[in-house]
Amino acid sequence: MLGPGMAAAQQRLEPPSPLEPKQGNPYIREGDAHYGRREDKRVGPVADRGEIAAATRAYETSSEAADSAEARWKLARALIFQGTYTEIEPSARQAVYEKARRVSEDGVRIVERRAKRSGAKDFDLLSALDIATTSRKDPDAAPVFYWAAVSWGQWALARGKEEATKLGAAQKIRDYATILVELDPGFEDGGGYRVLGRLHDQAPRIQGETEWVSREEAIRNLRLAMKADPTNFANRLYLAEALARGAAAELAEAVRIAQGLVSDAPSPTRLVEELRIQTDAAADLRSWK
Repeated sequence: MLGPGMAAAQQRLEPPSPLEPKQGNPYIREGDAHYGRREDKRVGPVADRGEIAAATRAYETSSEAADSAEARWKLARALIFQGTYTEIEPSARQAVYEKARRVSEDGVRIVERRAKRSGAKDFDLLSALDIATTSRKDPDAAPVFYWAAVSWGQWALARGKEEATKLGAAQKIRDYATILVELDPGFEDGGGYRVLGRLHDQAPRIQGETEWVSREEAIRNLRLAMKADPTNFANRLYLAEALARGAAAELAEAVRIAQGLVSDAPSPTRLVEELRIQTDAAADLRSWK
């Protein structure tokens, strides 16, 4: 899927944008400031809408720059937070995730165009390793593929796992997460492994679509994510939830992981996200008794 010597006309396919001055896109910086305050006025694990809405608006404006992959992945990231951690109606949440998915695909295409200017083939013709190799020097590649995988995953949950799988979501998530592992296995605390593990644990097995789904691959990838960062709350929760469906020894390990999660102090820089994970871990413990 997802060379030097090209003609000069291919070095930039779009005209320079006034939103991209030499010092950087000012709307991205504005969005970053609001995103950094996304925890403000939270109520427990529920975020206030104000700061994340302001971040989304700034990133939307910044994405008017035709070749800004950074604007796209940061907009997708803000939309995911908005849909996941603020109070929002289910229909509106699905629309938010649909937008994140669409924006993420735009980001992937920008990374692809940049690679092709250096002589790469269409990503559809390349393996995950080849895409990673040709995109390795692009600073936006890892976050683009990570947030694309996450966007497809959240959209799939909102749309319904089986329907989304039939529409190609599981394949997209697997492709983007695999590329990310090849690019940077440590990105976002083992994010590529975490996404792959969660995908294998949660995706429905559908003939002709996802026969490759494997519990063994779920556990293997989630343990690799834990190896990348054993303190990451999401790594721990997802491994615990995958283990809990196994034998008695695995369930006992899941309980120990979840108990540790509930008792640990959440990070002040990921407060809403980690409070939500602690809430989920506590609910899991009650259900596993």
